[in-house]
Amino acid sequence: MKIFSIVLAAGQGKRMKTKKHKVLHEVCGKPMIERVVGIIERIRASRQIVVVGYGAESVQAYLGDRVEFAMQHEQLGTGHAVLQAKDHLENEEGITIVAYGDTPLLREETLTRMIEMHKEQGAAATIMTAVVKDPSGLGRIIRTEEGYVTGIVEQKDCTPEQALIPEINAGTYCFDNRKLFAALAQVTNHNSQKEYYLTDVIEIFNRQGETIIGCCSEDPTEAMGVNDRIQLAEADKLMRERILRNHMLNGVSIIDPANTYIEDGVEIGMDTTLLPGCVLKGTTRIGEDCVIGPYSELVDATVADQVDIKQSVLHQASVGSHSSVGPFAYLRPGAKIGEHVKIGDFVEIKNATIGEGTKVSHLTYVGDAVVGKNVNFGCGAVTVNYDGFNKQITEVEDDAFIGSNVNLIAPVKIGKASYVVAGSTITNEVFENDVAIARERQVNKAGYAEKLRERFRAKKTRE
Repeated sequence: MKIFSIVLAAGQGKRMKTKKHKVLHEVCGKPMIERVVGIIERIRASRQIVVVGYGAESVQAYLGDRVEFAMQHEQLGTGHAVLQAKDHLENEEGITIVAYGDTPLLREETLTRMIEMHKEQGAAATIMTAVVKDPSGLGRIIRTEEGYVTGIVEQKDCTPEQALIPEINAGTYCFDNRKLFAALAQVTNHNSQKEYYLTDVIEIFNRQGETIIGCCSEDPTEAMGVNDRIQLAEADKLMRERILRNHMLNGVSIIDPANTYIEDGVEIGMDTTLLPGCVLKGTTRIGEDCVIGPYSELVDATVADQVDIKQSVLHQASVGSHSSVGPFAYLRPGAKIGEHVKIGDFVEIKNATIGEGTKVSHLTYVGDAVVGKNVNFGCGAVTVNYDGFNKQITEVEDDAFIGSNVNLIAPVKIGKASYVVAGSTITNEVFENDVAIARERQVNKAGYAEKLRERFRAKKTRE
């Protein structure tokens, strides 16, 4: 049986107070609409219609040709929004999922279970429900003794007994497609808001004697819609807790979950430990037996096994096994750190390959460089890679020693096993096994310090 979907994303979202479309706001690194559309893609819906209205261009630009679009020019209620997909789906045979683009906590497993129940029961409609501690303000699910749904009663219409029901409408549905559009043709706007409500379809099905069932979510947070920044932050927190829980169940130690942020594209190997304050984003991949943090940020980074990263930032960088980074290092895009490498405190690496066993211990910048194996960089060394117009490459071959406070003026090559003396500014190639000295000889002027002090005092007096 074919599966279709209609995702509602036409609302203006005024309470969000934003220039960006509400459904494009991110929850743990992904726009809300991406989370909903992505789940429906994974269950292999053959057609997916996204209903847009206010700010349609931005949603269309983001989703591109992944989906079909239907336009709701006037926001006249949820039933009216679904009806905009009529020209796309009215004559199709199958199951249609209706979901909201601002429900980022929807889970694939729940949606899959809904579809299976819908098929097994031959239902006209299946409603996702949730049991919550405080159902105030939410539509209650009314069931028969056999468990079939007979209606959804809004808070204002509840009897005292109905108000005690903890099961609520979670806002996601499965419908028999043909029956959905036939029922929508009967929905009216005879209500105080003059809107066409999707929930009226359930009442129509009941009058027709159709089967309506409820699929109760195991996670009541799936029912949460996001309408303002407060709810956005709450959704982010709840999604983060899910992500952290999954990593911990997969063998990752997270010392302080409340102060650890992981987006759900991140992969982490077994027996890795995350210390407090870690932020892991994008496509970051971390191997096994690593220690990350405290207070480290990794964005689209790749980290091999048994790596130690302290108080550092890695952005589109990679680190080989058995290496250490930090504290307070910055690995920028294109940094490729080999195995058994030490990148120490206040070191910055950009678009550079660092070979196995090399040490860049402190206060050093290596940019646009190819560095071999077992090289040692002293404190304060710099590859001077920019001439004001273009970036130039520095090459340092295996076993070279770069002394403290050395400037390597690119383009330049430092040969194998060579030695660059501290304080040198190197502009020409250093050949294999050479010692390079590029600094003026020291001159001591006996007793001259007192003359300088007298000169300085006299100048200060005149001023």
